[in-house]
Amino acid sequence: MTYEDTPSDAADDAPGTPPPADATRVVRAGLPDPEPYEPALPGPVFAAHYHLPGDVAGAPYDYGRDANPTWTRLEAALAELESPGAPAEAVAFASGMAAITAVLMTAPGTRGPGAGHVVLPADGYNLVPGGLRALLEEHGTDVRTAPTAGDAQGELLDGARLLWLETPSNPGLDVCDIRRLAAAAHAAGALVAVDNTLPTPLGQRPLELGADLSVASGTKALTGHGDVLLGYAVTRDAALARRLRTWRKTAGAIPGPMEAWLAHRSLATLELRTARQATNARAVAEALSATPGVRDVRHPGLPSDPAHALAARQMRAGRYGCVVAFTLPDRAAAERFLGAARLVDEATSFGGVRSTAERRGRWGGDAVPEGFVRFSAGVEDTADLVADLREALAYALTR
Repeated sequence: MTYEDTPSDAADDAPGTPPPADATRVVRAGLPDPEPYEPALPGPVFAAHYHLPGDVAGAPYDYGRDANPTWTRLEAALAELESPGAPAEAVAFASGMAAITAVLMTAPGTRGPGAGHVVLPADGYNLVPGGLRALLEEHGTDVRTAPTAGDAQGELLDGARLLWLETPSNPGLDVCDIRRLAAAAHAAGALVAVDNTLPTPLGQRPLELGADLSVASGTKALTGHGDVLLGYAVTRDAALARRLRTWRKTAGAIPGPMEAWLAHRSLATLELRTARQATNARAVAEALSATPGVRDVRHPGLPSDPAHALAARQMRAGRYGCVVAFTLPDRAAAERFLGAARLVDEATSFGGVRSTAERRGRWGGDAVPEGFVRFSAGVEDTADLVADLREALAYALTR
């Protein structure tokens, strides 16, 4: 059920009534019609199999690896949020990487005689141009990479069958023009998939900008509490959705009912959480920019950021995400900062209600300096958070 399916007064149905705002939409997206004495969001359905009397051809659920009522509600909500203006289908997965792998492994025309190549961002999440590239090449897919900034991927579209974009990129926060690249890719005969993890559908809607698929890790800001592993892909193309469901069923990359239920539950606060996170991220970026010894501060919401003008055109106003990147003089300074911050947990991942940060170079795989820090703003009081960071930076930069 979508928000528009709910009963409304006659006045609400009048021509010209604007669609509901995001804060309203996220609270009701994917909920079933109200039932007396039943919860607003029914609990997770744990079932491997269902009673199947007679002909099962029309059964909505048959075996637990194919579909689940809890997934169905979550997928309806995700489709509505990613594509409020047009029908779409969402497919939920066990993790963001499961969703990404499904899209890349099922892309039509990327293997076999006469296959075209896949274009990946060279500076995206490091498992994509790294381990996942190796997996694709083992299966006969030709992979080419280009940096996100400057729409460099557009130079590799001749003969491509799939263009993969990540914007803003993780962890460098560069931005590319989805609309322009999607038009160029389609003219070259390629599909376009966009990793929308960092912005969430409240910050950016790739399908409205011309992409064929919007893919994300629900582990991050979508669910926002650091307690769920989940991924999804949304498309307006029914054939692509079928391919993804077939892959999910065959590979067994299915989300657990509890994870799906927790994710759906978390959507109700998505607008509130991401609004505060965006406010905090902007304040942190401004404070960092004014601190001597801190360099290369990146956040798409900063007017001085090289990606700001483009981000302002394709991302939603004020919704530039929770991530800020910056560089301290060296590894020791970054580690002193992380150890001194009281309100910032040293942890990987991002998008949670508690602020986190890490020295990204500790993992390898990202082309970043040793003192590079990826910071994720939580929902703490803005003044408290900025004061804590200033104290931690003062300690880190004077030792």
